[in-house]
Amino acid sequence: MMNSKKIFGLLFFFLGSAATGFAQGMPKAVITVNNPLALERNAELVAVDWKQLTAKYPGIDTLNFKILDASGKQEIAWQLEHHGDKGIRNLLIQVSLKPNSTIKLNVVPGKPAAIAPKTFGRYVPERKDDFAWENDKIAFRMYGKALEGSKDNAFGTDVWAKRTSKLVLNEWYKTDNYHKDNGDGLDYYHVGFTLGAGDIAPFVKDSVVYPLNYRTWRVLDQGPLRFTFELTYASWNVAGKPVKVVKTISLDAGSQMNRVEAAYTLAAGESKLPVVMGIIRRNEPGEILLNEQKGILGYWEPVHGEDGIIGTGTVALAPITKMSANNVHLFTQATALANEPFIYYNGAAWNKAGQITSAQAWFSYLLNFKQKLEQPLKVSVQ
Repeated sequence: MMNSKKIFGLLFFFLGSAATGFAQGMPKAVITVNNPLALERNAELVAVDWKQLTAKYPGIDTLNFKILDASGKQEIAWQLEHHGDKGIRNLLIQVSLKPNSTIKLNVVPGKPAAIAPKTFGRYVPERKDDFAWENDKIAFRMYGKALEGSKDNAFGTDVWAKRTSKLVLNEWYKTDNYHKDNGDGLDYYHVGFTLGAGDIAPFVKDSVVYPLNYRTWRVLDQGPLRFTFELTYASWNVAGKPVKVVKTISLDAGSQMNRVEAAYTLAAGESKLPVVMGIIRRNEPGEILLNEQKGILGYWEPVHGEDGIIGTGTVALAPITKMSANNVHLFTQATALANEPFIYYNGAAWNKAGQITSAQAWFSYLLNFKQKLEQPLKVSVQ
């Protein structure tokens, strides 16, 4: 029979161990995320206001905290968002929620696990001022000043088709063989002097008024879960008056869509500018979605031989004027206001990536994407 001293010693050991574990697991803050939709939300980024978090967790060490699920067993990936500032704006968390569900996440002290970057982008001086960016799904690029005047000059948003979750931009530019599929994908999307895969420009008398290619660039956030950058364009003449634009573009891990913020500066006395978000169309028949009520434009291109099929699309937030088409473009027409950012989304998917493989699947993705924008994940901090 065990004596009382041994019983007391064991009891002290277990209580002490429990107290130590409890102290280590005690959250400094609890983040609650609610999905109000009857749709599953997979690998979606949610922003937690940094001021709200630090109000609950003052003195947080930005290099030494972890986010754990309710069980305390799974660590959640996160990123601090600066948006070009020294201070922190948001804590970005990648979460997955079932329809109409709520999760609770615990913020605790501790060294976070390393996160493999899922977004990346950079200025590419070795390729005539390209600016390229990507995530674990897709890649894009815009064209810079050095390309002007060359036989390869182009304007709109370009798409690089990927079928790998790894980041490939540096490798593809280094090998300079990205027009051939070596297993991870390729660049076969033709832009030319068009809006490509959903760029934006002024629209006057049924014509796109293109600026020159971008002049300056600035990275605002360099991953690992969101990449955000800024492109500035020189003033150009639109219907006899000067116009300037700054585009701020961000791409989240797990998403097919960029968030685009176009801030137009107009001449004195001008308050409105007609604009279009445009997608280049091909000579062969493709499948088209023009949903004016929802502000969704979708295009499933004709098959491009062995390269497969790319779907492109735009999703508008502000009310649109109408949708239209000509031999070159599919258009969503709208009105941008002076000194007020015009926000919309553009993006693409490649059927050979194996996840979105038909026009129906692509159009459903766009419709669900808009629904998620209308009913975002709800966040609170306790």
